[in-house]
Amino acid sequence: MKRTIIDASQLELTDKVVTIKRVTKTVKGGRNMRFTALVVVGDGNGHVGAGLGKAVEIPEAIRKGKEDAIKNLITVAMDDNNSITHDFIGNYGSSSVLLKRAPEGTGIIAGGPARVVCELAGIKNIRTKSLGSNNKQNVVLSTIAGLSQLKTPEQVAANRGKSIDEIMA
Repeated sequence: MKRTIIDASQLELTDKVVTIKRVTKTVKGGRNMRFTALVVVGDGNGHVGAGLGKAVEIPEAIRKGKEDAIKNLITVAMDDNNSITHDFIGNYGSSSVLLKRAPEGTGIIAGGPARVVCELAGIKNIRTKSLGSNNKQNVVLSTIAGLSQLKTPEQVAANRGKSIDEIMA
């Protein structure tokens, strides 16, 4: 998978916290409590990323998660009616997310974690189905993996050495 570097300083990013987990570690003196925050950031215009932040306090964990998400931004291939260019299944760990094109007016039909990713990416019409594990972190990461592997008709035509009209027919 070829990664393109996106300059996040030019983008107006919004962030949403998907989940906050309290994690404890038993040590000699008792229990250490820390927090893990799963954060998704996006500009609503085809860029989205997810990150994990871990810290002793919740706001610090969210800040770290946001920084991690900005480092992992991807570009999403969208068509003219703000849907994805083709159907795809994204995989991460034991989780799979089916991403299906949808016509104008459908809206976002998706479960919680996948919905957050689609909203922040700027997708307005999509149908998704979470398959396999429903772990929030894996669902978010498999949705992002699927969106990152989408190709535009122009990219497919260039790979096959054909014109766009031949591909779309």
